[in-house]
Amino acid sequence: MPVADYKTYCEMLDRAREGRFAYPAINVTSLTTANGVLKGLAESRSDGIIQVSTGGAAFASGTTVKDMVLGAISIAEHVHRAAERYPIHVALHTDHCQADKLERFVIPLVEETERRRAAGLPNLFNSHMFDGSALSLKDNLDIAVPLLERFRNSELILEIETGVVGGEEDGVRAEAQAKLYTTPGDTLEAARRLNAIVGARYLLAATFGNVHGVYKPGHVQLKPSILRDCQDAVEKSFGKGARFDLVFHGGSGSSVAEIHEAIDYGVVKMNIDTDTQYAFTRPIADHMFRNYDGVLKVDGEVGNKKAYDPRTYLALGEEALALRVQQAVNDLRSAGTTLFVS
Repeated sequence: MPVADYKTYCEMLDRAREGRFAYPAINVTSLTTANGVLKGLAESRSDGIIQVSTGGAAFASGTTVKDMVLGAISIAEHVHRAAERYPIHVALHTDHCQADKLERFVIPLVEETERRRAAGLPNLFNSHMFDGSALSLKDNLDIAVPLLERFRNSELILEIETGVVGGEEDGVRAEAQAKLYTTPGDTLEAARRLNAIVGARYLLAATFGNVHGVYKPGHVQLKPSILRDCQDAVEKSFGKGARFDLVFHGGSGSSVAEIHEAIDYGVVKMNIDTDTQYAFTRPIADHMFRNYDGVLKVDGEVGNKKAYDPRTYLALGEEALALRVQQAVNDLRSAGTTLFVS
């Protein structure tokens, strides 16, 4: 099925919130990892989201070029073509773009979508994240509001973040004193300003102790009840229709119970990167250890071409990544929920 259009993407998000499930949003860095996500989603009969970070996009363009926009467009164009072969809907999203990279990453991609729409072509991406969490709330929203106004004109969904997700992603590390817990006051102000843009749609990453990267269960104190308190405050002030579509960042190592509680409070999208990176790499490492004298020309021998052919071990990584996506789908309760009708 082609990449979801705006109407379909909105319907996906609406059904997730109403049905109390969430979509896995998997970061990819190559055609192979994108293919693994499509495979995992299709085998789970779940729609989902493929996303590209600034660092992942730069990598996808090649280590010589390191062009974030080129890499993101290359992956997106591949997904537009490949997704037609899978019986699911998939949305395309860009992840964690901070204020200093907006003009070099998100804005050129929005301009590309605007050019495509003018030519009668579908959007390149469905949504983009502006990560203003390092700014004051006022400065964060001062940038987000005009972005959302522009996005509305091209049927793009904006994702923003209030509070800070701890840890490190793409070389950006949260400060030790960072505000890891969003307050109801933060979300009231976000709702007041963003909901004034009639006809626009956005996602909110409200933080509740989340941390990017690797950690064991119990190492970080997640407080999903913060999401409930924020939703209740917004509903009390602005009505039930103002409740947020929430995003769960930094979920690696979270328990299934914590994930389900967050979904029950309105999470419709959960970002997954660290766990799928490991899933992809683990069988490749195993292949190298098991076939040491095949992948290397040891003691003057010639090795084994079948062992060092990249297709051999990258296929193992793709399969393992697909299995990890299936696990995520099950954890998020989205198995069998695809909107696709054959």
